[in-house]
Amino acid sequence: MRDKHRTSCSTTLREPCRRLPCRPADARRTVERAVAERCRARAASCGAAAMADALLVASELTTNAILHGGGITGFDVAVDSGAVRVSVSDRSDELPVAAPSADEPGFARLGGRGWPIVCRLSRDIRVAQLPCGGKRITAVVPLH
Repeated sequence: MRDKHRTSCSTTLREPCRRLPCRPADARRTVERAVAERCRARAASCGAAAMADALLVASELTTNAILHGGGITGFDVAVDSGAVRVSVSDRSDELPVAAPSADEPGFARLGGRGWPIVCRLSRDIRVAQLPCGGKRITAVVPLH
């Protein structure tokens, strides 16, 4: 069984409307709350390093959606016994890529490290094109 924490601002939803995270800090708080609720319900604990990994992945995915994807269009968190699944949707059809850390003359570039961080910390990553345009990236981060 897994607990779901969805946020969406679509007015066609039948459930009460919750705001999409508009900043990485909002996404981190949502993930932290979902994991804490799950651990409390199961009388289990999540290690600090595992929680930090999940929060960093949520932050990187939302930052990338804002900077490169035209904004966040969907956000979902699901927690099961061993992992947290973070899904972030955006408006862009472009697939994520790891940018080189230096430009042609060899000068260090700012940014470009978020996607490799997500790939390293996640057990599974899926990128799905959405029927109405855009994409959803789902990363599964182990909690132990």
